[in-house]
Amino acid sequence: MKIGIAGTGRMGTAIAQRLLETGHEVAVWNRSIDNARDAREAGAKWTPTPGELASDADVVITSLFDDAAVEHVYLGTDGLLMGRVGGRLFIDMSTVTPAIHARIAVVTQSRKAGFIECPVSGSVPAARSGALVGFVGGEAFDFARARPVLERLCRRVERVGPLGAGARMKLAANLLLAVFWQALGESLFLLDPADVDTTRVVDLLADSNIGAAVLKSRAPQVVASMVGKSSDAAAFDVDTMRKDLRYIAQEASEHGSALPLANRTLECFDRASRAGGGRVDSVAYPAYWIAQQKGANGGVQASRLGPDIAHEPPRPVSRPVTAATRVGECEMCP
Repeated sequence: MKIGIAGTGRMGTAIAQRLLETGHEVAVWNRSIDNARDAREAGAKWTPTPGELASDADVVITSLFDDAAVEHVYLGTDGLLMGRVGGRLFIDMSTVTPAIHARIAVVTQSRKAGFIECPVSGSVPAARSGALVGFVGGEAFDFARARPVLERLCRRVERVGPLGAGARMKLAANLLLAVFWQALGESLFLLDPADVDTTRVVDLLADSNIGAAVLKSRAPQVVASMVGKSSDAAAFDVDTMRKDLRYIAQEASEHGSALPLANRTLECFDRASRAGGGRVDSVAYPAYWIAQQKGANGGVQASRLGPDIAHEPPRPVSRPVTAATRVGECEMCP
């Protein structure tokens, strides 16, 4: 089967490598050819435009950053859907809003092509080993066509409903994840890492009845960041979490709902980004947040948290503080 992949960031590259290793013919396109180097070195063919990628593939997988990128790659000049695509199947694995998928689906249907969403939960290593969890939204017929490919990438892939359901499922999962990283920072701050064995504390939390799977798998990286060691390139950084939380708030608002905890977490991440922490990875965020808290309180321990973690205190934000905003307020939140 010929598979095209548009978007060769860390996840898109891992998907390309996995599919090549499992015997598929893979072609790739990315906005920058340099960022497709690893996929090309693994054996993927480079394609100069999304339109050409789609014209020479049976299935096209997209892994892109946000709504704007998805719209441009599918519907822009030389986009995936601008040529003859009848009979082809498109799978978007991006974390985006249901609204953008609805717009894409209208065009794919008019071009007699299939389209499903399958955002995934899991890291780059999970993609390389075929251990992702996929949330599919779309027609059952199109899911059946996509399943042989998705099962190469996912240890579990399920159709959770019609188009839009998969996107909402991924946003719901990322809401839990974003809130978790903020809560972990606050829980470790409560313990005061300067007075405890960080490795032991994180291990105990991971082994307790509230130990999230992500903490069990990423505990070494969390501990490393707490003692000032740099981690690998960011996989899920503060700015990406901010993007997802904005989509979450937008989706809730469109349904007449409010998500107070999501909004408060977004405020904390916004403050971190303004202070220069937008590229801080999620596993390093608890240490970053603690350093900021200590800095705001005049007690940053740079030697403990390391030069990559400690930053100057955030600039004060001038806004009226009411009783409502004071409840649960943290120094990192505006």
